[in-house]
Amino acid sequence: MGSNVETLEFQAETRQLLRLVIHSIYSNKDIFLRELISNASDALDKLRLESLTDSGLTGIDTSDLHISLEIDADARTLTVRDNGIGMTRDDLVDLIGTIAKSGTAALLEKIKESKDAATAENLIGQFGVGFYSAFMVADKVTLRTRRAGTDSGTQWESDGEGTYAVQTVDGLPVGTSVTLHLKPADSEDGLADYLSESKIRQIVKRYSDFIRWPIRMAAEHTGTEGEAARETDTLNSMKALWARPRAEVTEDEYNEFYQQISHDWLPPAETVHMRAEGTFEYEALLFIPSQAPFDLFSRDTKPGVQLYVKRVFIMDDCEALMPNYLRFVKGVVDAHDLSLNVSREILQHDRQIRGVRRRLVKKVLGALKDMQSKDAERYAKVWAQFGRALKEGLVEDTDNTETLLQLVSAASTHDPDKTTTLREYVERMKDGQDTIYYLTGESRATVENSPHMEAFAAKGYEVLILTDPIDEVWVDQVPDFDGHRLQSIAKGQVDLDESADGEKETDAERARRDQDFAALLPWLTSTLSEQVKQVRLSSRLTTSAACIVGDAHDVTPTLEKMYRAMGQQMPTVKRILELNPAHPLVTSLRAAHEADAADPALAEIAELIYGSALLAEGGDLPDPARFSRLLTDRLAHGLGN
Repeated sequence: MGSNVETLEFQAETRQLLRLVIHSIYSNKDIFLRELISNASDALDKLRLESLTDSGLTGIDTSDLHISLEIDADARTLTVRDNGIGMTRDDLVDLIGTIAKSGTAALLEKIKESKDAATAENLIGQFGVGFYSAFMVADKVTLRTRRAGTDSGTQWESDGEGTYAVQTVDGLPVGTSVTLHLKPADSEDGLADYLSESKIRQIVKRYSDFIRWPIRMAAEHTGTEGEAARETDTLNSMKALWARPRAEVTEDEYNEFYQQISHDWLPPAETVHMRAEGTFEYEALLFIPSQAPFDLFSRDTKPGVQLYVKRVFIMDDCEALMPNYLRFVKGVVDAHDLSLNVSREILQHDRQIRGVRRRLVKKVLGALKDMQSKDAERYAKVWAQFGRALKEGLVEDTDNTETLLQLVSAASTHDPDKTTTLREYVERMKDGQDTIYYLTGESRATVENSPHMEAFAAKGYEVLILTDPIDEVWVDQVPDFDGHRLQSIAKGQVDLDESADGEKETDAERARRDQDFAALLPWLTSTLSEQVKQVRLSSRLTTSAACIVGDAHDVTPTLEKMYRAMGQQMPTVKRILELNPAHPLVTSLRAAHEADAADPALAEIAELIYGSALLAEGGDLPDPARFSRLLTDRLAHGLGN
């Protein structure tokens, strides 16, 4: 035994997490063994890789990398042992004592919000803190480890209550052992007898059968003559599903493998299994999940595809294999012709890897297209989970714009309950219509109640309702779909060429109307010059007095806010105030202006019209107190008359 014993306290957030894990998170306590085996497998992967790339580890024996499970019924302990990379003392304190990861607070909040145990288990897996699940079944956990390439080892021990002890230990083999001092079996609390060999076999088969390293356990066997003997059994199959023909793999096997690599306990929505042969050979097994992880839009979210070379693990979260907008795709790519010591930087510039990435993307998008055409209901569920991420591809991936546009599914005024594709929208377009109309906003209710919608609703034009933040960006990046231009009904001039009652406006009527407002419009433009760049008559309003629109190429207010929230300086964009020439308020204002253009009350009414139009589209008033005062004064004045 060595020296340098030190007792340390868990980080505050770690203590909270331990309490949650031990007392309330896992409904199925068998999960602890899956987590410990997964950690051991990672350690073996790392040793195999580093022994090939680190000259300081060339003397390490990697010929029999494995995981051992050891049951000691007398001591009531279960030990999970590996001969992998091991840890230093600093590694132990950093990785186990503090959970020094940026997402711990977010994890705790999500766990508290989760409605059921299955969701909580999924969250634990995603944050990679499954080691703590050992305390559900153990009163004390003893971890002994020695990092490959070092001379001394370290022991970590804790009862999970608030402190842990760390000390240097001599004579340890390279690798890590985690010894669980087990609690008594308690069926009411869901604690099984984890000293039972059959129970351990069942858990390994259920959760860890596809681990690539052998999982071994000494077990009692009866010989041919009835004598008892202990032999070492390998408990897992170690089958690399991606290397087997698709016809030989069952759906259950696919689902189990997906659950193992994703920590998602729902079956995937779609499986993509492919093999490429020729100058660059590889196999890929990819999964499109059924539900989005809660951190899909977190800045720290990484892609979910692992890279192997000839079944040797190379790296997790391989950005070079999958674009960011497909970060929800999980799976494995096993390349035959890469170097084992390939780096992330090399992969980014490797011509063959770029070719693999292009083919993988086309395969995933192709699988989504097939789902869309063959199983619309299932596709609608997938789009609801991942549509927002897929639309990022319309900004990032110009090579696949056409396919992504075909996948877009959006709410529209055609049906309050169902979404529509752009193809379906085009098929329903009115005779003579050559434009796809849309309106962006924070919610469907905001968009549907927008003044911009009035003429389109009155005249039967369908409008796409786009409410995701990314919609503000991609609609400006995509000029058209199938030759039909996309146009915001809140931008530019809109001339539907007929009045609300269906009668076309004649040139003479239009000229007379323009003449009637010839004096009011310039006066309003001057009066509201701080807020707008122009005041003009509108053809898009039927019931509202006014609305605010942008020029065809202006940045929308929502996009302007997004840029500013990201710290980008944006010039203030003045927009256009459009008036409904048939509205009583507008005609009364015109008459009052003709009678006395110098009346100071008219300027206040102009401010109120602008403020009301801003509120109607969900905008923010620059001075709410002034608006409220002006409105109150005008109401009081009206009642006084």
